[in-house]
Amino acid sequence: MTPQEYVQQKAAASGSSFYYAFLFLPKPRRAAITAFYAFCREVDDVVDEVSDPGVARTKLAWWQAEVAKSYNGEPSHPVMKALMPCAGEFGIEQRHLHAVIEGCQMDLEQTRYLDFQGLQRYCHLVAGIVGEVSARIFGQADPLTTEYAHKLGLAFQLTNIIRDVGEDAMRGRIYLPVNELQQFDVKAHEVINRKHSERFIALMKFQAARAHVLYDEALALLPEADRRSQKPGLMMASIYRTLLREIEADDFQVLNQRVSLTPLRKFWLAWKVQALGKM
Repeated sequence: MTPQEYVQQKAAASGSSFYYAFLFLPKPRRAAITAFYAFCREVDDVVDEVSDPGVARTKLAWWQAEVAKSYNGEPSHPVMKALMPCAGEFGIEQRHLHAVIEGCQMDLEQTRYLDFQGLQRYCHLVAGIVGEVSARIFGQADPLTTEYAHKLGLAFQLTNIIRDVGEDAMRGRIYLPVNELQQFDVKAHEVINRKHSERFIALMKFQAARAHVLYDEALALLPEADRRSQKPGLMMASIYRTLLREIEADDFQVLNQRVSLTPLRKFWLAWKVQALGKM
């Protein structure tokens, strides 16, 4: 299996909404974003799939070293072999990859966040940086697009947090800020024990409203000059926001199930943005 086949398989197997946006890109950009996304999946899987925190830390340290070696011209992992030929052309810097790894390391060290400000630091690393790199690969021309990409990444991550509350609790993580749990009188043990209450629904409505504001703010920040090049990000925004609305319509039944859109629906939403410019 070639490095390019490896990253393609990694990206497709994830079933992520991101994959559907990649399909409409020209081949060189599609190759770059697929390799970068595969890198993000590799390091994220370390945290989600390795049960021993010590082993996970060792694996992430290996990835830190692998990134450094790769930027010195010595990649050994298929993902880095696929990514490095694209890095220079699309402005994928070593600091970007180290930031993503740092965000994953936070999952090993911190399972709760006192307030939204603290949570934003985590989101910056695992989503904002990903948005920044993605915008470069898609064809960013205006420097102001970086701010749009970071805010949209934050909106995506908050949507993920809302969707995955139940799954994350099973792993011992609650990303919902402690002071907001207290504000709505939702106890951590209720989340862990999957107690779906009116108080929990009110808390999640608060989280969803914040995410919607971020989507609106992000879209308002996108410079007109980059609206065409950034269509893949707009496709993802359409898919993620539709998912958020589905979760809202289902009364936030996220403690006991994972709400998702079908592959066909994701493709349809992506195509509408590509062909009609409609979200």
